[in-house]
Amino acid sequence: YQLELLSTEKDTHFKVYATTTPESDQPYPELPYDPRVDVTSLGRTTVTLAWKPSPTASVLKQPIQYCVVVSREHNFKSLCAVEAKLSADDAFMMAPKPGLDFSPFDFAHFGFASENSAKERSFLTKPSPKLGRHAHSRPKADIQKVCIGNKNIFTVSDLKPDTQYYFDVFVANSDSNMSTAYLGTFARTKEEAKQKTVELKDGKVTDVFVKRKGAKFLRFAPVPSHQKVTFFVHSCLDAVQIQVRRDGKLLLSQNVEGIRQFQLRGKPKAKYLIRLKGNKKGASMLKILATTRPSKQSFPSLPEDRRIKAFDKLRTCSSVTVAWLGTQERNKFCIYKKEVDDNYNEDQKKREQNQCLGPDTRKKSEKVLCKYFHSQNLQKAVTTETIKGLQPGKSYLLDVYVTGHGGHSVKYQSKVVKTRKVC
Repeated sequence: YQLELLSTEKDTHFKVYATTTPESDQPYPELPYDPRVDVTSLGRTTVTLAWKPSPTASVLKQPIQYCVVVSREHNFKSLCAVEAKLSADDAFMMAPKPGLDFSPFDFAHFGFASENSAKERSFLTKPSPKLGRHAHSRPKADIQKVCIGNKNIFTVSDLKPDTQYYFDVFVANSDSNMSTAYLGTFARTKEEAKQKTVELKDGKVTDVFVKRKGAKFLRFAPVPSHQKVTFFVHSCLDAVQIQVRRDGKLLLSQNVEGIRQFQLRGKPKAKYLIRLKGNKKGASMLKILATTRPSKQSFPSLPEDRRIKAFDKLRTCSSVTVAWLGTQERNKFCIYKKEVDDNYNEDQKKREQNQCLGPDTRKKSEKVLCKYFHSQNLQKAVTTETIKGLQPGKSYLLDVYVTGHGGHSVKYQSKVVKTRKVC
């Protein structure tokens, strides 16, 4: 027998199944009495599909598996058509640019076999992906195929909100590699939830929580005649991205760690939209203050360097001496201590690094003292403190909190110190 197939319109794929026992063969899996694919749940980025199992598996006990195809364009009538679409090689389909010389390399790309290479010829007999494992095809032309074994329910994820998708299910016989199409379906994913916008009040600190990789929108509508707007942003944990738009025009886009202050020129009757974007590492917590009267700010002014310095030579078995920087404004500083394990590491330190947690979250027994200090000369705005009554050879976590006029406190970087074992 000789079979000749001619493609009349464009490049295509085909499958051939030959048998000498057509009566007993069942190369194509059977469909159930109701071959529809149902959408059982619909979300913004997920769709769950279910279908009735094929009698080929349940009655004839033949090895089968289901493949789910998701497309943005249309439903498919056969798995063969899907594979043709997926493996339509970009280079093969593109016409050559005028004026380019044809080299044997180009011909290979256009599906012509070079004389000495049988490998190039494998285009027509390209083996389909092995069934039986999750064969994730690379997404091309907004189409994805995934084979899921013999489960007859599947949730498609990572879809775009408010977008129409077409879903097809194919049942494939793992022995013969032949497949039959269920009756496909389509569905539109749900819209993005409308972002709630938080209104900022002039001069009032607002707490904001941003989910990992999430975003929050805030709005500030100051008095129409304002001259300037100052934003104080305190990112308590990891960095957060802030964007400020005035009447739709982008004025500012920055990453913020710790406390930052941004001053913008005002514009009569202007409205400000602030977008806060969380980072990939984890959720972000912030405190944000917008004001047209920065002199009345409730955030304490802070030195650039917010580390606590420990003097190694002044360590004893029962005390440690530390220093930290202050500012030109008079602020209240409180220092707290807590005994920690010797293996207290960076990760634990990071977890305690929420700078927005004030002294009110600490036990009274951990408080060492509070004091006020400042200096007009920044070089002299330094204070030292000796913490006594410690145990020999133990590690202590030290924290300094500075509290502003508005009662808002900020934590300096934590410091672990260790007393001497032997004196």
